[in-house]
Amino acid sequence: MLPEQIIYLTFAFYIPGYYFYLRDIVYGQNKPNLISWFFWMLGPFLGAFFQFKAGAGLVALPTFMAGFGPLVVVLFFIWHKNAYWKLTVFDIFCGVFSLLALILYTITHNLVVSIIFAILSDFFAAIPTFTKSWKFPENESPQPYIIGLATNMFGLLIVKNWIFSFYSFGIYLILLNLVMTFFIYRKKILKTTSISS
Repeated sequence: MLPEQIIYLTFAFYIPGYYFYLRDIVYGQNKPNLISWFFWMLGPFLGAFFQFKAGAGLVALPTFMAGFGPLVVVLFFIWHKNAYWKLTVFDIFCGVFSLLALILYTITHNLVVSIIFAILSDFFAAIPTFTKSWKFPENESPQPYIIGLATNMFGLLIVKNWIFSFYSFGIYLILLNLVMTFFIYRKKILKTTSISS
């Protein structure tokens, strides 16, 4: 277990990571899905709130930052018109399910159940970007997902009490960012593998 203060170092990763992500939006190399990023902002903020409420302390900071980055991206959407991926009916359905899970998350009185609904809300929001990254990986930049992977791994390394409400959202975010990073680099990995073989 690492000292809790190590978590502050992870904040240094967010600034350059999101700078490159926003730069790619400006240059048209990256078109984020509005549904995903909007709920990726709300879900982690609420998740961090419940983690802080449960007494998680600094362990909740990576979850909070997982919402802060998308907040910056959403604000950038407002400022930079036509920067996001065209929404489909499927995206909207995912957004509706994400919203329902988020509502259930906020009204339940059981902390563990609340965290599960927060994860479900975030996962439903991720599906449109999963789909886009699988089909069109060239239209999604990997920086936020690599940063999310690293910071949440640091978050788990400072956990003192392995209580579900402390570690669950962090583990989920590690898996999410790992899968998203693989989807973005999938074609390059397979191309490299086929060349070497």
